[in-house]
Formats: sequence, C-alpha cells, structure tokens
Amino acid sequence: MKILLSGAKGQLGKELTRRLKGTDFFATDAAEMDITDQPATLKIMNTYRPDAVIHCAAYTNVDGAEENGETAYKINAIGAQNVAAGCLQCGAKLVYVSTDYVFDGTLGRAYSEFDQPNPQSIYGKSKLAGEMLTRHILNRLFIVRTSWLYGDGNNFVRTMLKLGKERDTLRVVNDQYGCPTSTQDLAEAILALIRTEHYGIYHAANTGVTTWYDFAKKIFELAGLNRVKVLPQTTEQLARPAPRPLYSPLDNMLLRLTVGAVMRPWEEALKEYLAQQT
Repeated sequence: MKILLSGAKGQLGKELTRRLKGTDFFATDAAEMDITDQPATLKIMNTYRPDAVIHCAAYTNVDGAEENGETAYKINAIGAQNVAAGCLQCGAKLVYVSTDYVFDGTLGRAYSEFDQPNPQSIYGKSKLAGEMLTRHILNRLFIVRTSWLYGDGNNFVRTMLKLGKERDTLRVVNDQYGCPTSTQDLAEAILALIRTEHYGIYHAANTGVTTWYDFAKKIFELAGLNRVKVLPQTTEQLARPAPRPLYSPLDNMLLRLTVGAVMRPWEEALKEYLAQQT
C-alpha cells in the first residue's frame, strides 16, 4: 500500500514516519504540501497517487484559534477538504485525525462515536468542520478522534518534566477529565484501521480517565520527581481564552468492534514513554 502523510513534523507525524520507514511512503509537511492551496495539494497527490492518505496536518493552538479563527478554519476545514478532494481524484482512502474537543464535555460519561458533537471552542468547531467536509466528499474515510496527545515534540509531559526540574511547586488544573494518549498507541491503531475497509468515525485514546492534575502527579511519580508539590486549580482560575470540555474521555467502542484493538491504560503508555526519555 502506497501511503502519503501530511503533517509529518508533528508529534503523530513523526511516530508514523518512524513506523512507515522502509515502506512505500511519502511524508509531507507544510513545506512540501500546503494543504490550504488546493491546486498545489491536488498536483502533489496526483503526482504521487497514494492508495491511502493519513492527514495529520492541523492548526492545534487551541487558545490561538480564538484570536485567529479564520486561520484555524483555513487549515483544519478547508485544508482537510482539499486533501479529501485529492483522495477522490486518486481513489485513495483517507484517515482524518480529529479531537475530543468536538464535544462540549457535559455528557457525564465517556463519549462514544455515536454521541452528538457540540464543540465550544473555535479549534473544536474548525476540526468538526473538517470532519463534515471530508464526509461530504469521501465514502472511503476514517475519522479518528483522539485526546491529550503526547509523543516526540512539545507536549504536556515534556513541559511537566522541564518545570519539575526548575520548580518545587506547580499549579495544575484539576477539573478537566480526559484520556492522555501516546502517539505510539495512536499510530498503531491508525495503521491497523487503514488496512481495512471499516470506514467510519473512530475514537482512539488510551484507556482510563484522569485530570491534568493527576496526570502531572503520575508523571512526577514515575520520573522520580517526588519533591515537586502539585497544587490543584480550577479551569476558571486558569482563565484561558478558549473553553475546554470539562469531561471528554473517549470510548474506543468501534475500534473494539471492528479491528479488535484494545488500547492499553494510559498509565502503562506513560511509563513506557518516560523510560524512553532517559
């Protein structure tokens, strides 16, 4: 299978690149394929003519999207539409990577693929728009929603490790609940899906539920930074520009029912990730 990847320099893109090395694979980032430029995108895709595209490129600055809404929509919605149009011309299947931020966080339980999205932030709205536009164009489509991603790049885990070496006390939000997810496990799930014809919407997150506060405490515990005191604070106290869903764990029901994939608990994935950082 010939695979084209967008967003190759992002956290998930780097992990997929590592796993696909040695295969018939073409990695692109903004310099190679500007997804907001439809003619350029179509030209590259028709030149390479992939069998499948994994679309990781995205505008992911959640707070920045509140001030730069048109940029977020241009990349997350129009960019996804352009990639989907290229897939239609090439006859390629598409994986569109989306987010738990398409939900409002008020359901009170983990979200399944059949629950109704209701994004509250510009970032979440622009990613849902990307979902809608790609679904309008393609039938051979996997929408894969994930959450709280960390891997090779800037992320919450690395930020905590850095701050934990510089400070004795940190304040971390304790009223947002979700599923921290390793790019290694997400990449594995995506590659399992893409070799099937089980098209549709999927949730792919490590299992279990935690808060950013308890996530931080577990990072310091596993990293041996027990001297760091983590203090809880509320989302309201943090006062960030973009609203966050307060309870957005994802239930990977369709992964279990189709390819039989059961993603491991977030604590196991985190332990492995931290071992790789030393």
